[in-house]
Amino acid sequence: MTEEKRQYYEGIGRRKRASARVRIYPGAEAGGAFTVNDRDVREYFPRFGDYNILTGPLVDTDLMGKVDVTVLIQGGGVTGQTGAVRLGLARALVKYDEELRGTLRTSGHMTRDSRVKERKKPGLKRARKAPTYTKR
Repeated sequence: MTEEKRQYYEGIGRRKRASARVRIYPGAEAGGAFTVNDRDVREYFPRFGDYNILTGPLVDTDLMGKVDVTVLIQGGGVTGQTGAVRLGLARALVKYDEELRGTLRTSGHMTRDSRVKERKKPGLKRARKAPTYTKR
């Protein structure tokens, strides 16, 4: 169980209720492996299009297959987790190489999506949905 320590760069990404800790290992010893919670990324995120969102920062910086990526993610749903991994990956890439910041910023990967679920208000069914009006 004594695994040799490899140099890594870490980034934290959050979206909605999801939080992802992303680690980038330069050198791609595992051939550019991308694992999420000890599972392959395509197994964890099988939905069509999620893989393209997740690997967006790697594709835009031409590092696809050149680094190994491991992700630990908690909370949220599929969409929130996807956004959290993308932001965490972008932040980790900036720690890996500061010159990538401009590329990631113009691609929109560095901006945190601050939209979260609005709280329920008293007298309403949800945050804004009012009960059906009845005349009598």
